[in-house]
Amino acid sequence: MEWFNAWGLGFMAVIMVPNVVFMLKCPEGFQNAWQNKTIETLEQIGRFGCFGLMIFDIPGTCFGVPGAAACTLYRAAGTVLVLCYCVVWAACFRKNSLFRALALSVLPSVLFLFSGLIRRSVLLTIAALLFAPCHILLSYKNAAAQRGKEKGEMPDADTSH
Repeated sequence: MEWFNAWGLGFMAVIMVPNVVFMLKCPEGFQNAWQNKTIETLEQIGRFGCFGLMIFDIPGTCFGVPGAAACTLYRAAGTVLVLCYCVVWAACFRKNSLFRALALSVLPSVLFLFSGLIRRSVLLTIAALLFAPCHILLSYKNAAAQRGKEKGEMPDADTSH
């Protein structure tokens, strides 16, 4: 079993390109309108866990893709998910919508979880299960808060910090 996953690195590199471009062109776009320190912390732990574990396999916790057909499925499904992610970024680059927020949180979540399961990576699966609900919730709440701000509504107060 190899410790380095070139396909995982490729998936991560492609996913990062639109994020870096967006960060450079719209630095205010990554500000959280909805604050919840617990969810944000769990999301970040899951995020960096997924980033690292997509690329590096820790011996004894990752058992590899079980066969050629599963390997082809991993590569094809990962490629489709990453391409869909890039298409949504391109189509919705300047649109702050609930669709964009959810699509750009669900697609990488599915990629990470699928990768963890098909590669039989215990740690990646755990990181994805931590990341996905937190990232999707944060994206949804931020989009809703932003939409409320644009309409002049008061955002919901969150006292669970």
